[in-house]
Amino acid sequence: MMGTKMRHFSPLPNLSLEELVPKDNFYRRLDAMLDLSFVRELVRECYACSGRPSVDPVVFFRLQLVMFFENIRSERQLMEVAADRLSIRWFLGYDLDEPLPDHSSLTRIRERYGLQIFKGFFEEIVEMCVEAGLVRGTELFFDATRVEADASMDSLAPRFAVEAHLSGLFEGSPGPGNGAAQAPRTKPEALPTVDDERLALTNAAKLDWISRDGKQDREVRGKQYRRTADLRASTTDPDATPMRLGGGKTRLGYQTHYVVDGGKARVILAALVTPAEVMENQPMLDLLWRTLFRWQLRPHHVTGDGAYGTLENVAAVEKAGISAYMALPNSGKRTSFFAKDDFAYDPERDVHICPSGELLRPLGQGRPDRDRPRRKVTYRAKASACNACPLKPKCTTNNHGRNLMRSPEECYLDLVRAYREIWPYQKALRKRKVWVEPLFAEAKEWHGMRRFRLRRLRKVNIEALMVAAGQNVKRLVSGGHRGPRSLPQAAALRLPEPLLYSSRSRARRRHWCPLRGRRERFSTRCAVSDTLY
Repeated sequence: MMGTKMRHFSPLPNLSLEELVPKDNFYRRLDAMLDLSFVRELVRECYACSGRPSVDPVVFFRLQLVMFFENIRSERQLMEVAADRLSIRWFLGYDLDEPLPDHSSLTRIRERYGLQIFKGFFEEIVEMCVEAGLVRGTELFFDATRVEADASMDSLAPRFAVEAHLSGLFEGSPGPGNGAAQAPRTKPEALPTVDDERLALTNAAKLDWISRDGKQDREVRGKQYRRTADLRASTTDPDATPMRLGGGKTRLGYQTHYVVDGGKARVILAALVTPAEVMENQPMLDLLWRTLFRWQLRPHHVTGDGAYGTLENVAAVEKAGISAYMALPNSGKRTSFFAKDDFAYDPERDVHICPSGELLRPLGQGRPDRDRPRRKVTYRAKASACNACPLKPKCTTNNHGRNLMRSPEECYLDLVRAYREIWPYQKALRKRKVWVEPLFAEAKEWHGMRRFRLRRLRKVNIEALMVAAGQNVKRLVSGGHRGPRSLPQAAALRLPEPLLYSSRSRARRRHWCPLRGRRERFSTRCAVSDTLY
């Protein structure tokens, strides 16, 4: 006989939500590992001393974490899921008969807090990872990924019309959160030099990428080329710029930059979103100095792909006493001619040697400049030697001889080229592929970072910071208080990195395996490593 279920619900007396949530639930473990009481002090200045009580800031940030873990794309959907899930109600601290906050309240709270509050929240999570022993700090990895914006290419219009529309729309209500111009900076009370006013104006004009929240500097200086985004902007999201994806598709989007620690936990130490037109290498130095200063790190090396291996980045990193384990872009290989790397440089004679053995001598040392102590030097071979050389079709079409340009700081690039022969450099480049790129894949596949749900640069930075903070929380929950297992391990972690690499190299020479290659070649590589370190 077929049964029929009758829908009848009777009240459940003496039943607590604490009993309904399983003991092994994920949110129970998250609540035990993560203490968010610090956010009340973080947002205290955003609230008045009297008035109607607001939503608890701890509840707001717990809801942001639920949105991250559940891959929810809107506050409305978030509150619908929270109303159905007993575990989320328990995690938020709301009983079965208590009304949950309205979804519109979450949007207003996010706008009230602003980007700086979310930066503080992200840094507090990183601080927890540091205290838990998850941050190693001896090597840093840099990378960036493209993320689509919540705007269409059809929304592009002349930039002057978009800016005029925005200025009229937000006229009379300036502020950093609504897209209007920011108020002028106030002059500090005292400075240690006599040129106080001039120095204050100079520092106010030179904002780094982090201070201006990843905003592009559109001021045209000299004969600088004009970008497409300088002429056209989206009426939906004016900060998003065109980017080319796979298959020849063009979309509006941004670039998300990560600085990742080299420890096993892969903690994200810094995150920044810039327009898609900003190249990956531009914000690198600002992110590096901010990371070193904020977390008091002294890494042995930093690693990035070929996009980061510019002369400016490599020279700045090496001058700071940090090894630049970066892949160098070889722009000359885009043509059939010999690249600059094919010409050996002799620092003693200050000449370049071409593949056929001819010398390229400097034409002049350059005149001193106010901003640069010495300009680039041009090296040129004799015209008679080049015209008679059988390798000229592979070298140049210039009848006056092959030219090469060399900067005074190019010695740092030569140092990076010498790193290519050592094992730590090769290991760092291989490690980068499995250290940073999987974090971007995780954020895109599981946490909705393929396409930003918010619009404007400050809001997408908030979204990226919450995704990065959520990824660090996952490492914090899974890793726990990871630290040295014994006193010898703790002492080894305090050894200088060169000693660690040298000891590893000597150990590899003692324990040679025939499957790894010839013994002579492997010993030579280890000897080079010991010499450099």
